[in-house]
Amino acid sequence: SGLPLLDGARRRLLVFRCPSLAARCAAAGRGAAGAGPGPCAPRRWGCGFRPVRVAVVAKTTRYEFEQQRYRYAGLSEEDLKQLLALKGSNYAGLLERHRIHTKNVEHVVDSLRNERIEVRLVKRREYNEETVRWADAVISAGGDGTMLLAASKVFDKFKPVIGVNTDPERSEGHLCLPVRYTHSFPEALQKLYRGEFRWQWRQRIRLYLEGTGINPTPVDLHEQQLSQEQHSRAHINERFQHQRSDISGPHLLPVRALNEVFIGESLSSRYAVCSVLFRENFKSCKPSFKFSLHRASYYEISVDDGPWEKQKSSGLNVCTGTGSKAWSYNINKVAHQAVEEILKIAKKHGSLNMPLNTELVQKVTNDYNESLLYSPEEPKMFFSIREPIVNRVFSSSRQRGFSSKVCVRSRCWDACMVVDGGTSFEFNDGAIASIMIDTEDALCTVLLEE
Repeated sequence: SGLPLLDGARRRLLVFRCPSLAARCAAAGRGAAGAGPGPCAPRRWGCGFRPVRVAVVAKTTRYEFEQQRYRYAGLSEEDLKQLLALKGSNYAGLLERHRIHTKNVEHVVDSLRNERIEVRLVKRREYNEETVRWADAVISAGGDGTMLLAASKVFDKFKPVIGVNTDPERSEGHLCLPVRYTHSFPEALQKLYRGEFRWQWRQRIRLYLEGTGINPTPVDLHEQQLSQEQHSRAHINERFQHQRSDISGPHLLPVRALNEVFIGESLSSRYAVCSVLFRENFKSCKPSFKFSLHRASYYEISVDDGPWEKQKSSGLNVCTGTGSKAWSYNINKVAHQAVEEILKIAKKHGSLNMPLNTELVQKVTNDYNESLLYSPEEPKMFFSIREPIVNRVFSSSRQRGFSSKVCVRSRCWDACMVVDGGTSFEFNDGAIASIMIDTEDALCTVLLEE
């Protein structure tokens, strides 16, 4: 075991157990026995970790969001309450969830300060690269979305990011510590101090963008809470605020995907709308009508440097082992009903020589769905083509599968490449994305010994 390498005096402050092992790792520039990628990357229980400075990134609750959203209108709390009621939202419920979250954040911060750890508590807008550089470790206080946000700005492979679920009743928190530590965070700190944990190196996806007329400037979707129309407008604004790059070679984008990358048209259907306009004397009006046009995502794809294939679909999802439990799983999982119907057809054709019962159907269903999951530490990706269109022009030889590299050439008109649901890049005709994993991009997280 060991601990992430840090510079000079800071490292000496952090190591308080097994210093000789840490020193040997630092001197050798490589991991200890059983280590993972990089210097002192432990995979077993062992040396303790005691940070001096910690940044706590707290989520913006729905109550806070609604307050900020209507602040410009000067609404009172009573006005906000009535407005939320008109929208079918429960003001009292939102306020209660906000209070629960706030109390749990205070518990985490107080626990750290009681251990004489310097704490910087920040919200989304205040969380930046300077805060990450300042901290020895980053704690996300929220749910999985907050964990993704906290991880998005950490590029140092040896800076731990730890998630605390501040509302376990409403948030799954797959990426966070077990929920019991939400109310007993000092216990988690003591386990870190005693070395009763191991580092978990969650692999992340890196992206290269090249081609004609590309715009490598990201749009922060979390910050802007954009509608689809605003989303497109934001890309247009960014395009004119920054000169479009004429990049001859691949450009490494300033993001890493912990969960997944999704590529597709911004809207799968568009509406043309003509409103009714009445004059004051009601003698003239203009008729109103709507029509919808389906727009599939059109692109070419190459998997593991294989041949390019033209495809039309509802989009492409590429995930990590961490993301295999998230959107990718829900795209690809099969239902008990579907498996049962397929097995009935197989039995009808004489291909199934065993009794067809609920236990068998459930076992087959579970086995298939579990095959979609893999370890967050495995340096491979899983790609999924959503609802591919197959005809004499377009094909889909592989609808899903593991890969080490995926390249996509856009033939879209208004498409985006979205990273972890929070950062979007324009991805239109002529742009080429190369999607891959580099172990140097791994995110350092912890698994506490239970």
